[in-house]
Amino acid sequence: EVQFVESGGGLVQAGGSLKLSCSASGFTFDDYAKGWFRQAPGKEREGVSCILGADGSTYYRDSVKGRFTVSSDNAKNVVHLQMNNLKTEDTATYFCARCRILLARGQATITPVDDPWGQGTQVTVSS
Repeated sequence: EVQFVESGGGLVQAGGSLKLSCSASGFTFDDYAKGWFRQAPGKEREGVSCILGADGSTYYRDSVKGRFTVSSDNAKNVVHLQMNNLKTEDTATYFCARCRILLARGQATITPVDDPWGQGTQVTVSS
């Protein structure tokens, strides 16, 4: 059974940093792209970042480029998301999942594989 357990969220002031971690199980970790998604109250879940299993290439949504960094520890089956210079609009519940990259007209969209979602970890950025 595929499972993800997220941790590391919290309350931080704008401009601050947090590092999220996600422990994954139930699949061959190295074989799949893994990433982060978030959902703010009243909004749809959106892809934030994705790291490919094959070569470690990374993708980010435009609003977090230059601020967030995704990484994976293949020995421990853990995916991290380092978030710097946080903004109030980053406030959301963050989830990790296996991901896919859809390329269209030069734009990369991060989408989830149809896996069960974990409980997520709440990130709240205050002004």
